Amino acid sequence: MLDSAAPSPGFATRCSRVLLSPWSRLGLLAALLAAAAVTVLVCRPERLLADGWPPQLSGGAAVVLFAVAYGLCTAAFVPRPILNLAAGALFGAQFGTAAALAGTVLGSGIAFGLGRLLGQDALRPLLRGRWLRAADRQLSRHGFRSMMAIRLFPGVPFAAANYCAAVSRMGWLPFLLATGLGSVPNTAAYVIAGSHASTPTSPAFIAAMAFIALTGLAAVVVAWRKRGRMRESGEHTSS
Repeated sequence: MLDSAAPSPGFATRCSRVLLSPWSRLGLLAALLAAAAVTVLVCRPERLLADGWPPQLSGGAAVVLFAVAYGLCTAAFVPRPILNLAAGALFGAQFGTAAALAGTVLGSGIAFGLGRLLGQDALRPLLRGRWLRAADRQLSRHGFRSMMAIRLFPGVPFAAANYCAAVSRMGWLPFLLATGLGSVPNTAAYVIAGSHASTPTSPAFIAAMAFIALTGLAAVVVAWRKRGRMRESGEHTSS
């Protein structure tokens, strides 16, 4: 009687297949991101700009802790400009840039890993649109160069670029290297602006804001050119 009541191996296998199926993992990813977004709304990391860092935390430990918090926040879709400005205001240009870059790479790695593990298998079959296929082909074949351009000329939202790269066939090393190197100029500009926010007429603040504006304009130009190339590539493929 006990043996007949026990679940068969086939039932356990079916349950594990359902739980580990691509769509179940995608649902888990969506739940994790939703929980992270709610946590961000409750904790409100932007208050760092107004309230500053807790006084009991200082020195190298504070920089490391900020970098870890930065990475978790970027994976949860917190805008990086806010965090970069906070890094500059809290730690100055030198240590703020180091903390922001470390957090950038950490957050990118978290998002890329989650997207690759939980979302890739479910989302890749959906890449049927002409532009989606062209973008996937660009990221898969020229991952380092494409991601470097995205980081240097920020037009695509940071978190969205991370998860889109995870769905492609881009490797871990090109993704992280391009993120680390390509994020240096823009990150440093925001951090410098944050460190001189109290003196908005200073040369350093003006130069940083001018650089941010120029890279934003360059992003529009690059995106327009890429749009044309992707359209041509998609038309060539469909023909």
